[in-house]
Amino acid sequence: MSDYADSSNVSAPGAAARPAYPLTVRDHGFATAAGLLVQSMPYALARLGVDLAFSVGGIVWLIVTFGGAAWLGAHVAQAFGWVWFIGCVVGVGWLWGTFLRYLMHLIECGHVAVLTELITRGEVGNGNESMFDYGRRVVTQRFGQVNALFAFNALVRGVLQAFHRTLDWFAELLPIPGLESISSVANLILRVATRYIDKVILSYSLACGTDDAWHEARDGVIYYCQNAKAILKTSVWIVILERVLSVVLWILLMIPAAGVTVLLPHAAREAGGVVTVIIAVLLAAAFRNAFLKPVFLIMMMIRFHVLIENQAVDARWDAYLASISDKFREFTGNAAAAIPSAPRGGLGAHAQSPGLKS
Repeated sequence: MSDYADSSNVSAPGAAARPAYPLTVRDHGFATAAGLLVQSMPYALARLGVDLAFSVGGIVWLIVTFGGAAWLGAHVAQAFGWVWFIGCVVGVGWLWGTFLRYLMHLIECGHVAVLTELITRGEVGNGNESMFDYGRRVVTQRFGQVNALFAFNALVRGVLQAFHRTLDWFAELLPIPGLESISSVANLILRVATRYIDKVILSYSLACGTDDAWHEARDGVIYYCQNAKAILKTSVWIVILERVLSVVLWILLMIPAAGVTVLLPHAAREAGGVVTVIIAVLLAAAFRNAFLKPVFLIMMMIRFHVLIENQAVDARWDAYLASISDKFREFTGNAAAAIPSAPRGGLGAHAQSPGLKS
């Protein structure tokens, strides 16, 4: 495939109405995004608290896993040691990771609801409830249950992955010549884009404020594809900035990590630098998840909302996505089930990406 329309105002017979919600923030720069994060600081602190708690719990889990396996192997039988080790890694480790993803997912979706209000209205709710109460209420009202949110995100990511596999112009966006030959770099950037865009599309669905969350989310996916070049350019620079700031954050946290190492038992202090590095990595990961990633999400959200303003859904993209992704067809089914009497632009004749030459 070659190039296609990039963030232009497009329309087609049967296209959906243009987004009608207001925008009070239009600058998607780092400083603006950081300011919005400060306004929604309770969510950032909640993410930090959860990450730090799970980091400490993870260290305890590793000690119990390896220590228990070693003790059983030495005092009972080697086979019991292996059973303990495998059971902890596969069983407890899976449950631990699943619960963390579940909890963080709830926090992230509530945060998206609050950020969407700040971007579109400049304030959160009517001032009679906390940010946490507002985020929980809005998200559950839209999707009814947490399982629906998981299904929503899984479908969005599935559609994006199918779409990204069709891109042959992505190398043009890379700022350093020759990077296109390193497939891992391109895959990393596309994974980052996917990680943020599913929440961006949730934001779009919340901003529309209708009773048809699945339908609006489906339109949000199409909007992303219509504007993919502009959005992925932002994603490229986000990846670069994220890596640089993560290293800087890790270096800065080496000082408090060294202080924590001094407080550990003598056996741990003997490892010295290794323990300090591990602690700094855990702290950096927690702070990165709590403060850096939300800033980059906000940048993507603002960029998306500004790009699609006064833009109609192109029905040809509807048909194209249906032709390449069964997840998108599932989106269509969910939307049709929500409002059976509301037909949408065609799943019919177009099998080629709009605006592309064969």
